[in-house]
Amino acid sequence: MSYLLRLVVPDKPGILGAVATALGTAGIDIVSVDVLERGNGVAVDDVVVDLPRDRLPDSLITAVRTVPGVEVESLRPYAGPLDTHRELELLDALARAAEGTAAKLLAAELPRVFHSGWAVVLESTGEPSDEPWEVAAASDAAPVFEGLTLPWMPLSSPRLLPSEEDWLPERWQEMAIEMMAAPYGGPGCALVLGRSGGPPYRRSELMRLAHLGGIATTVASLPPA
Repeated sequence: MSYLLRLVVPDKPGILGAVATALGTAGIDIVSVDVLERGNGVAVDDVVVDLPRDRLPDSLITAVRTVPGVEVESLRPYAGPLDTHRELELLDALARAAEGTAAKLLAAELPRVFHSGWAVVLESTGEPSDEPWEVAAASDAAPVFEGLTLPWMPLSSPRLLPSEEDWLPERWQEMAIEMMAAPYGGPGCALVLGRSGGPPYRRSELMRLAHLGGIATTVASLPPA
């Protein structure tokens, strides 16, 4: 089974090699590594690993902690496709998508790009009502947005949506649903990504989503390739 480890590591040469050696010694294979951000002498990495069926997930944490200075921020199962070109493949698929299918494609594929649980695409209704937006598309496992008051809509700039914000339904807070949102497609429209139980999204992930949303807006408006 595959798991996603989010690690905070000293930003110095050889540290990822030491982590790989520790995992390999424990019989655990690394499948992919994404560097999320660097600064102040540390780096944040997402590491996808394959865990043998006879091993417990706790063995991942035990192995990683043998490397001095490495902290495990989170550990969760991961079932997405494992590749290093997820964003480029999504943009290529958008360029080839039939008219009117871009929102569904984004909702389906963005969770894999950002190691998330689900995605929702919100579009403006163009009317100044209490709910001037509608759900254009939602991935599997996405919670129900219809009927919610979203004080951050219409969205003019990307923003993190932590699980402790007051507008979240009580059930969402209990599930520790972490979210981030970025503009897409026009005024009042947004891409929303979320995952239950954390970890919270980092600003580097938010900036990636904002950048991708901007490119996707342009690509989706082009004639199909």
